[in-house]
Amino acid sequence: MEYATGGELFDYILLKKRLPEMEACRIFQHIISGLEYLNKHNIAHRDLKPENLLFDYKKDIKIVDFGLSTNFEKGELLQSCCGSPSYAAPEMLLGKSYQGITVDIWSSGIILYAMIAGFLPFQDPNNDKLYEKIIKGKFKFSNNMSPMAQDLIRRILVTDPFKRVNLQQIKSHSWFNIISPNINEGLNIGNFKIPVDDEIVAYVEKLYNYSSVELRLNVIENHHNKMTTIYYLILMKKIREGKISVADLSSHEFKLYLSNPKNSIHYKVLSKYIIY
Repeated sequence: MEYATGGELFDYILLKKRLPEMEACRIFQHIISGLEYLNKHNIAHRDLKPENLLFDYKKDIKIVDFGLSTNFEKGELLQSCCGSPSYAAPEMLLGKSYQGITVDIWSSGIILYAMIAGFLPFQDPNNDKLYEKIIKGKFKFSNNMSPMAQDLIRRILVTDPFKRVNLQQIKSHSWFNIISPNINEGLNIGNFKIPVDDEIVAYVEKLYNYSSVELRLNVIENHHNKMTTIYYLILMKKIREGKISVADLSSHEFKLYLSNPKNSIHYKVLSKYIIY
């Protein structure tokens, strides 16, 4: 498993008291990018909070702890009330059916508020009173928060999920773009083959006597076993050392890989005509 050396966002907020908006914006961009990726794969996290957001060695955010997450069909409404009360959306607390992405967006708004203000918008030691505050959706902004940040948070923390902003509206908001988003959308394994670093495959074959054909197949098919664990540990070391690899999802080589239609899982060659 990848080691997130930077620890939890929760501890980072406690250490810094509150984050400058430029830094909060960069972190929030990563959170939204992660939610967008999960939503593409029909996954609702349902327990998004600073404790479940880790920093890697580049201080990029990693979303973790999918114990309460669930898969859903397109258009399917979810029922279970779960997650941490302070970050839970009103419709979930009311026991209503809900869309996974809308409750995750609500939680992202709570996290954004906490990063900038240094405390949560809805707080109460009594859970019943806390739920009442969340359901009413009434909160105050801290004095240190810019009008642009307030506007975005106000649009996210809307109690009516049908009036809450969606991911695209968040990405188009002026505050979200106070720094240029520099986010790699990652690999959609439903549409593209997983790129393989041939140099590492050869190294693993020589060092551990694994079959290079079998290792390549295990990586491409996204299997998680001892063989692929060794491969990915060596890949992470290679990336940390600044070496080039097509399997580095943030590299220029990976972007070129995505631009080649032959790397699509839908790519077929029929006679002299290419269809993908």
